[in-house]
Amino acid sequence: MALNNNAGAASVGVCYGTSGDNLPPASTVVGMLRENGFTVVRLYWPDPSALAALAGTGIKVVVGAPNDVLPELASSESAAAAWVRQNIQAHPQVTFRYVVVGNEVPVPQTEHLVPAMENVHAALAAAGLRHVKVTTSISQGTIAVHLPPSAGEFTEEARSFMGYVVSFLERTRAPLLANLYPYFVYTLAGDIDMSFALFTSEGTVVQDGEYGYQNMLEATVDAVYAAVEKVGGTPGRARVVVSETGWPTAGGAAATVENAMTYNQNLVRHVWKGTPRRPGRKLEAYVFAMFNENLKEAGVEQNWGLFYPNMDRVYPITFNAS
Repeated sequence: MALNNNAGAASVGVCYGTSGDNLPPASTVVGMLRENGFTVVRLYWPDPSALAALAGTGIKVVVGAPNDVLPELASSESAAAAWVRQNIQAHPQVTFRYVVVGNEVPVPQTEHLVPAMENVHAALAAAGLRHVKVTTSISQGTIAVHLPPSAGEFTEEARSFMGYVVSFLERTRAPLLANLYPYFVYTLAGDIDMSFALFTSEGTVVQDGEYGYQNMLEATVDAVYAAVEKVGGTPGRARVVVSETGWPTAGGAAATVENAMTYNQNLVRHVWKGTPRRPGRKLEAYVFAMFNENLKEAGVEQNWGLFYPNMDRVYPITFNAS
């Protein structure tokens, strides 16, 4: 069950998705998290069984307020207070880190996004839980320009709401979460070298002024920083968290066990270094995902797991960077 025998403290978190009808019970999954040294986990919704199993473990929890509740949360402070009461305050022994209001929110729904974030933030503050930061998670698709990173900017659609998001995050000192996948950049762009995507390039691939980049993930993170500044973010103040990243093991181009193992193991080694624009500042990152999930769309979507649903590991990997 353990990915390595001496896990120590994992240097990355893991996304615990539940889009499968054959997954082990939450209590078993939490045991697996502990056995593999994970100190933080991302849940996409406030699953009561998972939260009950996480209580008292000390594992930090990033929990989602799903897209379908955004209109309700945006509608009134009382609705947000009820949601916080039911899903956060009801679990006093859970160590909550962030509440992620919406995940890759479709543009038509973004009118609800910042009002929902404001109301949840106010509800947490009123409950004495101001330390639990409120944020949202954006998709790779919101970024129009990745390379060079200094030219990074959001798409025109994303710019219509990201300025408001960034303003909220700066005021509340919360990070911006971004789901970033070099795998998709590599397979869709057609002109990216695989070594750049897998962290295996031996030298600088992209020179951007004074900054040299050897891998796609760090370049993309710095492109997000540049994009944030272009919608009004204060230079140096924003913090970007990689809320999903990984590599599939089957179902599509370049989706192999070897590539997935290479990507995720190198991710663990690189997060400590920060990025060229934020050197020495550890990059907070979450591997997608804990399990292969059979209710997702057929193809690569079903094959991101570190574990099979029977709890066997898909490949060996050490999550303690040391």
